[in-house]
Amino acid sequence: CDVRRSIFHRKNYFYPDMPKDYQVSQYDEPINVQGWLELPDSSRVGITRAHMEEDTGKTTHVGGGGRIHDANYSLVDYNRAGVPLVEIVSEPDIRSSEQAKAYVGELRAILVATGASDGKMEEGSMRVDANVSVRPLGRGEFGTRCEIKNLNSLRSLGRAIEYEARRQIDLLESGGTVDQETRHWNEADGRTISGRSKEEAYDYRYFPEPDLVPLDPDDAWKEGVRESLPVLTAERRARLATLASVEPADTALVVELELDALVEAAVQGGADARRALNRAGNELAANLTAARALDAAAFTALIKLEDSGQLTATQAKEVLGELLEKGGDPAAIAAEKGYEAMDSGDLEKVVDEVLAAHADEFERFKEGDQKLMGFFVKQVMDATGKKADGKAVSALLRARAGG
Repeated sequence: CDVRRSIFHRKNYFYPDMPKDYQVSQYDEPINVQGWLELPDSSRVGITRAHMEEDTGKTTHVGGGGRIHDANYSLVDYNRAGVPLVEIVSEPDIRSSEQAKAYVGELRAILVATGASDGKMEEGSMRVDANVSVRPLGRGEFGTRCEIKNLNSLRSLGRAIEYEARRQIDLLESGGTVDQETRHWNEADGRTISGRSKEEAYDYRYFPEPDLVPLDPDDAWKEGVRESLPVLTAERRARLATLASVEPADTALVVELELDALVEAAVQGGADARRALNRAGNELAANLTAARALDAAAFTALIKLEDSGQLTATQAKEVLGELLEKGGDPAAIAAEKGYEAMDSGDLEKVVDEVLAAHADEFERFKEGDQKLMGFFVKQVMDATGKKADGKAVSALLRARAGG
């Protein structure tokens, strides 16, 4: 984005969340403008501006459907009132709830990596407002938007957008109109609730804040900040994708879990990239504390044992589980467990014996009952003491069935 000279303004309004009746904000000269954020799927969302302002208190209206006008009474928590925050405003480029979640997730990862925030949405460290509008296919002009306030999780963000879009579509298709307003998300009921009509900018009577000087960062300061930034998620995804010869989106989960350095080491050590990504995104993701302490050489050796056929997928998974629990050498663990590659001829013999023992099921399998695939794979794996490779077993079963 473009970092510019900025000034602070007073935003004047009367509402119980700010007892001094104005909020210090940045109006027409924000510090950051004309930016963009690249998502894991390589799409970009434009960023209109990022500006600094004061946070407001948290209001809870009891009764009357959660609206201040009809409430029996209101409660205000002023603990966060006046605390500085950064508000980031995106361009209207987002087209789905999934893309909105990806955008917020990527933004959160950057804020955490740079130390700007701990990213804990459930604790209020980062909150999201979503502006939602709908329009008929083919129409260029946007519809009337509603703003959903203070969503505190990616799940709530996705659900709120889905609900609000459907509400507006149903309203328009029944001949109604959408009013521009602020709405609030009710997590328990899974719906948005009307708050207040949306004020236009001139309602706030902005004027320059007399107690704060303008901010005018020079080029040397901006360059110093850029040089101090850590390697961000987009660059890490791209680097791992290039190394592993996959799409950046395929590396997103591993990067998010902070396991990309481990996978990079495995790939550089000669391990199959997709298998390393797979193991990291599944078994390692389930035990992150142990995974982040896992020896890279041991992980590389394990993947290479599976690559060479010396371990089946099931065996590799069990060896990895012991590595995470106790550490050690993958080859030694495999030998201790008696794992070794099964001769293809021996495997074919076991498959034929299993099919002969379950002739009726085999006939149904040949006639197309694919649910029996899992049954036969389990029978073969049990008969071989889990020494057979599941993919090889499935391939033999399909061949025997004439598939």
